Amino acid sequence: MHNILKIVFVIIGTVIGAGFASGQEIYLFFFSYGIKGLIGILISSFILTFTIYKTLQIVNKYGGNTYKDFLAMLMIKNTRLKEIINIVINLFILITFFIMVAGFGAYFQQELKWNSLIGSSILAIATFIIFMTSIKGLIKVNEILVPILIIFLLIIGFLNIKDIHIFHLNDYIIINNSSSFILSAIIYSSYNSILLIPILLTLKNYITDNKQILKIAIISGFIIIILSIIVFLLLVKIDVDITQLEMPAVYVISNKFKILSKLYGFIILGSIFTTAISLGTSFLQNTAKNRKNYTQIAIIMCITSVIVSQFGFSNLINLLYPIFGYLGLIQIFKLGKQK
Repeated sequence: MHNILKIVFVIIGTVIGAGFASGQEIYLFFFSYGIKGLIGILISSFILTFTIYKTLQIVNKYGGNTYKDFLAMLMIKNTRLKEIINIVINLFILITFFIMVAGFGAYFQQELKWNSLIGSSILAIATFIIFMTSIKGLIKVNEILVPILIIFLLIIGFLNIKDIHIFHLNDYIIINNSSSFILSAIIYSSYNSILLIPILLTLKNYITDNKQILKIAIISGFIIIILSIIVFLLLVKIDVDITQLEMPAVYVISNKFKILSKLYGFIILGSIFTTAISLGTSFLQNTAKNRKNYTQIAIIMCITSVIVSQFGFSNLINLLYPIFGYLGLIQIFKLGKQK
């Protein structure tokens, strides 16, 4: 059971990054569809559960170390197509790492009134230190931080839900084109699968059999559902124009649950950190040819992330996540065809 939880914590640590814990992702893909957004959460969580299960099953059966190996396992035979997909996926992982660094800076600016450059630099340095410890550092950080993050979110969720009438959510929410909530849910799970699959490849040494894989997938999916609903319900309490907020969930905690604001700050920063190290590790595993090259790429990646972070956190999420979500549909489709 210990190995199962290790992997589950890495998976959850990858999913609940800056976009998730800040409320920006949940708002964009679910909240704006009213109560149908909750159905969207269930749909996307089911797809992610399926993705986790099939990916770990394939890795356990065939092995492989890089994303290029995984594409070969998916029976994509066209060499040029494999190269293109591999480049696109690695690009998305890198950009999302940049988004995490931007999110760290955005929190410092919104809540502490510090220059965002300070927060971004702190995360870049911290992730570089973890990258130098390889996969063991990634697992250790997630093993410590993720259970704490889950417990904190459960406490906040319990305190928040007491005065929300769940079946009257549409009274609270301005609904945008509710007919497309299913597509939005699919895109959300699709781009998350792009982030998750390279990380799952690095965990193959902790997997023993299909029974263990099924437990990992089900537990992970269940936790994602619960945490997504908690953040969704937090957004109900927003009393200003939500589109003007970089971190809507943080706004709610700061204004409605002031006693918990510092606590949620830890959740946000911890979530960003766990996702950033997951993304950075998978990018380095996919691109580095040797240890020296690994260190060089890590240095360049961390320095560049601070520069790119100045483009703005919510701008990067709103522009890039839906685009890559459509691209991720290809690998989900190919996973579904695997026996």
